[in-house]
Amino acid sequence: MPRPAAATRDDIRATVLAMLAEAGDPEPPSGARFRQVVSVRKLRARLGAGDPTTLSRILNDIETEVVRAGMTEVAIPELPDEIATHMRALWQAAVAVQLDDVMRLRADAAQQAEASAAARHEADLRTEMLRVELAELRAQLGMRDTELATLRADYRSLTERTEAYRTAAADLQGQLNAAQLALTDMKEAHASEFAAVHTRYEGLSRQLLQETEHQRHALQTERERLTEQVAEKQERVAALEGLRDRLLADLAAERDAHLRAAAEVAALTTLVAEQRALLATVDGRAHTAGPSPHPSHHRKPASTSPTPTTTRRRRPK
Repeated sequence: MPRPAAATRDDIRATVLAMLAEAGDPEPPSGARFRQVVSVRKLRARLGAGDPTTLSRILNDIETEVVRAGMTEVAIPELPDEIATHMRALWQAAVAVQLDDVMRLRADAAQQAEASAAARHEADLRTEMLRVELAELRAQLGMRDTELATLRADYRSLTERTEAYRTAAADLQGQLNAAQLALTDMKEAHASEFAAVHTRYEGLSRQLLQETEHQRHALQTERERLTEQVAEKQERVAALEGLRDRLLADLAAERDAHLRAAAEVAALTTLVAEQRALLATVDGRAHTAGPSPHPSHHRKPASTSPTPTTTRRRRPK
């Protein structure tokens, strides 16, 4: 339901005058009577809405205008009675003129009261909802308080651990500083050793280059010598291969001669066997025929003298 619009200053003034007219006082109200008839609470209930501070400020202005500046001066004793009577009649006429407005304002006030009641009902519903939400929020707040207590305990524990870590960090920082100093000293010593090693390496490198050059020359000389020896060996191998060829040729010739000598020996052996057989036959015949008339002249068997071919055996060289 939409919230009723805020009342203007004229609406507030008309409502205050209507409330004074409804009070039915024959005389203009005093300040105390004005506050008794019209208050901020009653005016706000009559309007249905409004800021109490704003209503109080406007009500003070109306009170100053109506009570102090208007009605009080009407009751001044120095004024003649006729003037005071005419002023009261004028006030009553003004009040009568405002009655229609008062009725209209009353109807408007009733509508505003209904709207205020509906708004109040809606406000009550919203208040109930807000109460439920408030209960939920309180429950959540309790849970958060529990979590907060847990977090505070954790915070204290973490704070103690942080202090311990800070102490350990300080110790480690001291160790780190000592290690950095030791590292600096080691770097300086290493730089000195490296410089010495580099100097030694330069010397060894030059020495190695000299020795390498010397060994290269020696290797070149040895290679040339070995090349000459290889050439000599190759020549000697070639000579030995020629000698081997000649010896193989001689050996082949010796084998041929040996084969021919063996053939001749076999032929001579056959011939000797034949002659012995022939001699044995002749001797047998002589014994069978008796002594020969000329016994002193026995025929000697022909001796088989070795031929020069058989006596000349060549040994293989």
